[in-house]
Amino acid sequence: MEWPRDMGSGIRNPKSEIRNGPPLLEMRGIHKGFPGVQALKGVDLAVRAGEVHCLVGENGAGKSTLMKVLMGVYRPDAGEILLDGLPVAIESPHRALQLGISMVFQELNLVPALSVAENVFLGIEPLRVRRLGIIDWRALRSRTREVIRRFGFPIEPDTPVSRLSRAKRQLVEITKALVTESRIVIMDEPTASLSLEETQQLFGILRRLRGEGVAIIYISHRLEELREVGDRVTILRDGERAHTGDVAATDLPAMIRHMVGRELVDMYPKEPAPIGRERLRVEGLWAHKGRVRNVSLRVRAGEIVGIAGLVGAGRTELAEAIFGIAPIEGGRVVVDGVERRFSSPHDAIRAGLGLLTEDRKGTGLLLNLPLPHNTTLAALGRLLRGFHLPLGAERRVAQDFVARLGIRTPSVRQLALRLSGGNQQKVVLAKWLYAQSQVLIFDEPTLGIDVGAKVEVYRLLCELARQGAAIVMISSDLPELLAMSDTLLAMRRGEVTATLDPRKTNQEEVLRYMALGADAPSPEDRAPAARSAP
Repeated sequence: MEWPRDMGSGIRNPKSEIRNGPPLLEMRGIHKGFPGVQALKGVDLAVRAGEVHCLVGENGAGKSTLMKVLMGVYRPDAGEILLDGLPVAIESPHRALQLGISMVFQELNLVPALSVAENVFLGIEPLRVRRLGIIDWRALRSRTREVIRRFGFPIEPDTPVSRLSRAKRQLVEITKALVTESRIVIMDEPTASLSLEETQQLFGILRRLRGEGVAIIYISHRLEELREVGDRVTILRDGERAHTGDVAATDLPAMIRHMVGRELVDMYPKEPAPIGRERLRVEGLWAHKGRVRNVSLRVRAGEIVGIAGLVGAGRTELAEAIFGIAPIEGGRVVVDGVERRFSSPHDAIRAGLGLLTEDRKGTGLLLNLPLPHNTTLAALGRLLRGFHLPLGAERRVAQDFVARLGIRTPSVRQLALRLSGGNQQKVVLAKWLYAQSQVLIFDEPTLGIDVGAKVEVYRLLCELARQGAAIVMISSDLPELLAMSDTLLAMRRGEVTATLDPRKTNQEEVLRYMALGADAPSPEDRAPAARSAP
C-alpha cells in the first residue's frame, strides 16, 4: 500500500506473516473506574502487527473505555501499556498519534462547519512555514484527495461535512485514520451507518491494511461480520476479559455465551399478537422534495410493519414526514380513522405517535440531563401541577423504568451522557412508553447495541404489540426484519417497491427489491422462496 506523501508508512514489517510474531501492542492489567462504576477490572489485551483483532462485549462491558485508555482519552488507574515490548505512557490523544495509534470513534468527532480535508487534518495540519504556523492548504487538500481516491470514497476534500450523510461522515472518520502514519488503527462500530456496498468496501480496506502489517482493533456488535474480517477475538464481560481466541475457532453461540454469561436460546423472540383495528394509514405520501414518493402503508394494532432499504432509500425521511418533522407535499396520514396533518412533532405526540430516531445522541436524548428528565420529556404534562414539576414523582417514574427495562446505571440521577449505548436506547424507549404512544415508529432500534440488549428490545416490541400498539420498524438488519415483522416493505429511491410476507421470503429476494426495485422478479415469476434462518 502506498501512503500519502511525506507522511511515512509507520510500518516496520509489511509482511503479513508477522501476525504470528510477538505482540506489537500489549495492555496488561488495565483498571479504570468512574464514580459509582468500575469500568475495567484488570483487562489484558495483546495485538500483533498485521492482524485484525476483534473486541466484542455487551454495552457497558468496557470496550470503548479500554480503547479510550489506549488513545490517551482516559488515564488508567492501574496497569501498563507496551509497544514493541517497551512500556509507554499515553497521556493524551496527541501522544497516541505520535506513537502511531489512531481511532475511528463510534461517536463521530467531526466539525460540521469545516470541510472534509480540514476535518481529516484537524490538529495535525501540514505547515508551509513551521515557525509562523502557516498551514499548507494545497498539501492538506491534495493529501486528503489522494487517500479518498485511493480507496474510492464518494466524498470530496472541499465539501463541508454538514452537507454529508451520516454514512459519508463515517467515511471521513476512516479517512482521518488512514491519512496518518498509524501502526495501530482502532475502529469502533465502523459499519453502523454504512450500506452493504460501503461495508464490503471497508472490509477490503481492512484486508489491505492487514497485508501491510497494520494492527487493527475492530469493535462491532454485528457478530456475523467478525468471521469475514477477524483473525482473533477478545470478549469482555462486566469489565473483565472473558475469552481470547481465534475467530475461526469461536462460533457465534460461543461468542454470545462469553458475552452474556448464559445461553441465549432464541435470538429473535417473536411472539404472535392479536391483530386489531387499523391505527395508522399512509396514502400516496410525498415529502422531502421527492425523496419520499407516493408511499402507502397501513399498520394495525398488534402489528409490526418492517421497512427495509439501502442508504438513501427514503426510510428515515418517511418517518420524519409521518411524525411532523418534515412537511407533507402530497397524500395524507390517517391515525385511528382521522386524517391528520401534523405541523410539528408536538402535534404527532398529542395524537399518540412516538418516534425513536436513528440518532439517539443527537435527537433522542438530552445528554446533559439525568434519566428522570429524559424519561418524562415527551409527556411532561402528565406530571405538571400548574407550573410546578414534582421532581420526586419524576424520579419515581424513572426508577420504575430502570427496573422494568433493566437499565444499568449506578444512580437514577446519572446523566444520559454517561450511559452505554444500549442503556441510552432503553431510556429513549422509556420516554415513549411513559408517553403511552400507541403508534410507534422505531428507526434502527438496535443500532449500536449489543446482542443481549437487542433481545431485550425485541421482547419489548412483542410486549407492546400484545398490548395493542401499532409498530413501524425501520432497520438495516435484514435478519432482524424477517424475524420480527408481520409485514415487510422494501423501499428504493423513496418508493415502496414490494410488500412481502416475511414468512414467505428471504434475504436475497428482499435485497433484490431494495437494489432493483420494479426490475426485481415479481411473485408470479419466482419459485417459492424458503425463508432463510436469521
